[in-house]
Amino acid sequence: MAASDHQAAGRHAAPLAFDEVRWVVQIRRSLQEDAAGDDDDDDEDGIPVSVFNVPKQLHVHKPEAYTPQLIALGPYHHWRPELYEMERYKLAAARRAQRRLRAGVKLDGLVDHLARLERKVRAYYHRYLDFSGETLSWMMVVDGAFLLEFLQIYAAVAAAGGEGGGRPLRRVSSRMAHLVDFAGRKAAHNLILRDMIMLENQVPLCVLLKILDPQCESGDEAGELLARMVTGLMKELCPFKMMESFPAANVGKHAHLLELLYYLLVPKQDDDAAAEAGAHGSFRGEGYDIEEQPADGGGSAEEQQPAAGSHHVKQLFVAVWGIVSRLKTAGPMKHVAKPMEVAAKAPWKMLNVVPGFSTTVASFMPGADGSANPADPTAAGYLARPPLMEQIVVPSASELANVGVRFSPTAGDLSTIAFDAKTATFHLPVVTLDANTEVVLRNLVAYEAAAASGPLVLARYTELMNGIVDTDEDVAVLRRRGVVVNRMKNDGEAAKLWNGMTRSVRLTKVAFVDAAVDEANRYHGGRWRVKTKRFMRKYVFSSWQLLTFAAAIVMLLLTMLEAFCSVYTCSRWFGDITIINAE
Repeated sequence: MAASDHQAAGRHAAPLAFDEVRWVVQIRRSLQEDAAGDDDDDDEDGIPVSVFNVPKQLHVHKPEAYTPQLIALGPYHHWRPELYEMERYKLAAARRAQRRLRAGVKLDGLVDHLARLERKVRAYYHRYLDFSGETLSWMMVVDGAFLLEFLQIYAAVAAAGGEGGGRPLRRVSSRMAHLVDFAGRKAAHNLILRDMIMLENQVPLCVLLKILDPQCESGDEAGELLARMVTGLMKELCPFKMMESFPAANVGKHAHLLELLYYLLVPKQDDDAAAEAGAHGSFRGEGYDIEEQPADGGGSAEEQQPAAGSHHVKQLFVAVWGIVSRLKTAGPMKHVAKPMEVAAKAPWKMLNVVPGFSTTVASFMPGADGSANPADPTAAGYLARPPLMEQIVVPSASELANVGVRFSPTAGDLSTIAFDAKTATFHLPVVTLDANTEVVLRNLVAYEAAAASGPLVLARYTELMNGIVDTDEDVAVLRRRGVVVNRMKNDGEAAKLWNGMTRSVRLTKVAFVDAAVDEANRYHGGRWRVKTKRFMRKYVFSSWQLLTFAAAIVMLLLTMLEAFCSVYTCSRWFGDITIINAE
């Protein structure tokens, strides 16, 4: 095929040879179909692109997490030579699927049916597929047959557990026995699991349903069987063992396996939430974040409220002076009353122009400068702006535990993340870490970065976990509290997993995660132990050079004083000084 050299040369390299005649034939045929009023046009059907290229800023950090290592499913990696050895197993699965077709149905007829849906199939893929419709149809049938044979073990497990009726297609073939098993203990089994969930290695679920339909007695039975297969797979791959009754997969609502898993973890934003986001000045269109500007064209907040900080300070001193003035000012109170009276009568508006005064006031009185709190979810453009550093940085799990914070596991999705300041409890969903977790999370984040139209919730979660997990001790704290179920070699491997999830995409604000981080930071920063540590670090440890210089000056002055007093009489200033010489 013409695309083989293209795929082997690189992910986005130009083809080595360009067939102009073939290109013209393809363009003419495509335009003729449009002129004939073909109803399969992807624009008319509204099929959104759902199989994307992994963003380069993510792919560069760990390419093996996004590139299939054992088997290619779909057109993106089909022609890679190192993956082509699995073609014999895919062809064997296609032959077994052919024997299970209903009477009168041939595999060639199924290919012809998919060829008539070529435009729909191509619509799912972001990349231009440089091969014929017949090639694409055969590719979908062969890859889909293997995928269904692999998925049937999860339908068998679900049936054995009493979840749903029906039966799997058949037992696993002896040719596939060394690749898959019901317990998932074999290395090849996990390799296939990781490959089939990668963003660039997806086959549309509607294609799987078309292949499965003639193997069942009716379309309803095929839909139920595929839903049971996919639900079992989601239970296996989902990092969050969320609920006692795992939600059934809706295969007709989602494009492919990775998309279905993503929306199990991050429910779609409803119309009311979208309208609320619009009211806060946040809009997302054509991949850009747009912040709504004020319509009155007024000046900046500093211009509108130039002396807000001094006004708040004066109000504070006037209120305190009002209390002190009603008390008896005799005795020790007179030492307090006079300074308070001076402070209340001071020209604070004039002091406001002193360089650095307003900044100092604002540091002690947040919001006293009259500006809006950027972390306030009700502020205009809150969702459109990227989070501040203070909203990203969070103390580690061991640091939070040292100040009395408890971690509570939740049986839910990401929306259960919260911090309760009253009970000092950090609620986090239970996450299971195993050999497949990193690949699953990385590809979910990649899909979210390419397809999500709202806040990047999963990317924000990985950044949160990257913040609270620094060392193996942090993993141990979360593991003991039941937030992390660690099935890796040790806690160090789990810490390396989270620390390797480098933030490589632009983060967006997620209201419930931002609120939890803000509350945790406020609680942690309000402990006296933390305040003392920060004070010592800022004013003592960071000032050791200045303190050394000051000590040297003091020693020099004392030496000079000793020399002066040895010549002149210093008793009238310092009293009688008796110098004892050590014998």
